[in-house]
Amino acid sequence: MMDFTRTEYQTRCDNLQKLMHGQNIDAFLLTSEPEIRYFSGFRSLFWQSPTRPWFLIIPASGEPVAIIPEIGRALMQSNWLTDIRTWSSPHPSDDGVSLLVDALKSYAKIALLKGAETHLRMPLADYERVTQSLNCEWVDGTAMIKKLRGVKSAAEIAILSKICAIASQSFADAPAIIQAGKPFNEVFRDFKISLLQNGAEDVPYLVGGVGTPSYRDIIGPPSAQNLQAGDVLMLDTGATLQGYFCDFDRNYAIGTPDDRALFAYEKLWQATEAGLAAARPGVKACDLFHAMNAKIGSESNDVGRFGHGLGIQLTEWPSFYPSDETVLAENMVLTLEPCIALDDGCIMVTEENIVIRDGTAQLLSHR
Repeated sequence: MMDFTRTEYQTRCDNLQKLMHGQNIDAFLLTSEPEIRYFSGFRSLFWQSPTRPWFLIIPASGEPVAIIPEIGRALMQSNWLTDIRTWSSPHPSDDGVSLLVDALKSYAKIALLKGAETHLRMPLADYERVTQSLNCEWVDGTAMIKKLRGVKSAAEIAILSKICAIASQSFADAPAIIQAGKPFNEVFRDFKISLLQNGAEDVPYLVGGVGTPSYRDIIGPPSAQNLQAGDVLMLDTGATLQGYFCDFDRNYAIGTPDDRALFAYEKLWQATEAGLAAARPGVKACDLFHAMNAKIGSESNDVGRFGHGLGIQLTEWPSFYPSDETVLAENMVLTLEPCIALDDGCIMVTEENIVIRDGTAQLLSHR
C-alpha cells in the first residue's frame, strides 16, 4: 500500500526530470533507502540488512526503473512502478550488476549522489564493475536531490505534524514516569511505550542524558543509574509515522534544579526565540545559526550545528552552522537545536520542529 497518491510520486519524479533536463543528464541512479523510498514509495525495514543492494533509475523522461532483489518484488509492485527487474539475491558474483549495466548502457550522462550526507550503499567493487562496463560521464546530482527533498509537500507536512503532535503528547505525559529513584533505562523504556500507545508507528531513535547540574553525553544508550534530586534529564526522540520522523527533545528537573541549569535553560529558550524570529523564506541556514548563537554567546560549545532539516530521515539538509549558505524556502521542515556548555563538561540542549511559512515559522512541536 502506498503512503501517498500516485500523483505525489509522479510529481516528485517530474520535478527531478525537469532539473535533469537543465543539466542534460540522461539518467539518475539511486542506491540508498531514503531516495528510493522518496521516488518509488518502497518502504521496508528490510533495509536494516546490508546483504542486498537495491537500485532505482530515473531516466530523463518516462517512468523509473526498479532493479531490485526478487524478495522485494511484491512490495515494489504494491506501489506505483511497473518496470521492475529482479534477480535472485544474494548472488555475490553478480548481485544485480549485469541487470544494472544493461539498464544504463544507452545513457551518456548519469547522475549519482556524491555529496555530503550521502552514501553509495552497494559494494565498491560492484560499483567499479558498473562504471568500468559503461562508456558514460558520471556527475554529482546531490544538489538536485537536496533541492527537491528540502521543500515538503502538503501531504508530507500533514504526516510530520501528526507525529510531532504524538511526541508532544508523550513529552507532556512524561513527568508521570520520571521519579527520583527510578533507573534511567526504565524511563527510556516507558517513554517508548508511551510514544507507541499515543500512535507512533515506530521509535527507531531515542537518546538522552542525565546528570547534575546537567548531562554530559546525549547520544549514548541509557544507563541503569537511579535518578536523584538535582538531576536534569533530557529525552530526545525520533519517533516515526508512515516513515516520517519527528526530532525534538525536552528537559526535566528531578526536584529543584541547580542555578546553573536554570541559567542554561533560559539562555536556550532565548536562543530558540531568536531562531523562530529569524526563520523565514530567503534567510540562509548560517543566518539562523548566528541568530541563535548570539543569544548564547561565550557559553557556546563545539557541538557543530544548531539544527537541521527533517523528513524521511531523522536529519536532512540543511545544517545550521556558520558555513551552510542554503537559502530557506517556504514549506521546509526544520529543527532548531541550540546547545550550551555549562561547566565540568556538562551541556544542555533544546530542540523544536518547525515549518518555514511565508511569514512567521509554524511550530510543529508543542513548546
